[in-house]
Amino acid sequence: MKKLSYKFTTGKTDFYFGAAFSHLSKLVLKSETIIITDKHVFDKHVSKFKGWNTIVLKPGEEFKVQQTVDAVIRQLIDLEAGRKTILVGVGGGVVTDITGYVASIYMRGLSFGFVPTTLLAMVDAAIGGKNGIDVDVYKNMVGLIRQPAFLLYDVNMLKTLPQQEWANGMAEIIKHACIKDSVMFGLLEKTNLESIRTNKNLLPALVGRNAQIKIKIVQNDEFEKGERKLLNFGHTLGHAIENQYDLSHGQAVAIGMTYACSLSGEFLKFRESDRVVNLLQQYELPTYAKFDGAKVFEVMKMDKKRQKKEIDFILLEKIGRGVISSIPLRVLEKIITANSQK
Repeated sequence: MKKLSYKFTTGKTDFYFGAAFSHLSKLVLKSETIIITDKHVFDKHVSKFKGWNTIVLKPGEEFKVQQTVDAVIRQLIDLEAGRKTILVGVGGGVVTDITGYVASIYMRGLSFGFVPTTLLAMVDAAIGGKNGIDVDVYKNMVGLIRQPAFLLYDVNMLKTLPQQEWANGMAEIIKHACIKDSVMFGLLEKTNLESIRTNKNLLPALVGRNAQIKIKIVQNDEFEKGERKLLNFGHTLGHAIENQYDLSHGQAVAIGMTYACSLSGEFLKFRESDRVVNLLQQYELPTYAKFDGAKVFEVMKMDKKRQKKEIDFILLEKIGRGVISSIPLRVLEKIITANSQK
């Protein structure tokens, strides 16, 4: 197990790479800890939770809402959780989002940590301190930024993931490669999902590399005033279609990246869209979806990157270099509506 500590504005986070779930008991006392997980993770790893106070959520993005938060808080009260209680989210992005959010508001703030169990959570969702919930079709509309005390990485827990969850995680890895790491992009082109899943050296290295990319960006811009916006590559359209069309997060982001590449070609003369599209398809991700442009734009214009009559859209100058481009809403509406009709 390798421990790396990073300082952020809102606190220090310890990252434990190459760990096992059993190491959790070395970080926190069972008597002072409440685990929050979902039914899928609990059922697949039930023996690991023996002896831990555990709250089990219904799985899925549709339950990342205030009603779930209220139910968790009532269970914390029933368990007599106090200010010394530590909450540990064991699961994917929905679980870590809810755990961090509840920990930040219950009794005005408890300590919390994460054991991410999906590839997407390990490389993206659990890192950076964004904790929140959805409101109707609007993704992550309510929340706050507060860093976890620790992240514990047990890549062996990924063995139980269904194929789609692996693809979801690869969407965020490809995103990182597009905006920050052209070398990794080339490496991804030369391998495949099966090799990543089964190579005991490749998987931990890829997880660590992507975690480091996001950590560095968040350290530079924790509250998303500048560079951190780059992490939204593919997410502006992705978030607008995800909940409306019952897409997984990775699927929605992959489609969003495809459209962002098209915009990059139009505004920045980006000429490598085919490489991005081919890589997404190589990792079993969709690159096109038919949608109602008017409905999608109504959601998109409430995006958190909106600045009055413009949206900060993330585009590519070249593979490995993402840029923030302010696009007028009226221009974006025309483009989204036109593309949805093709």
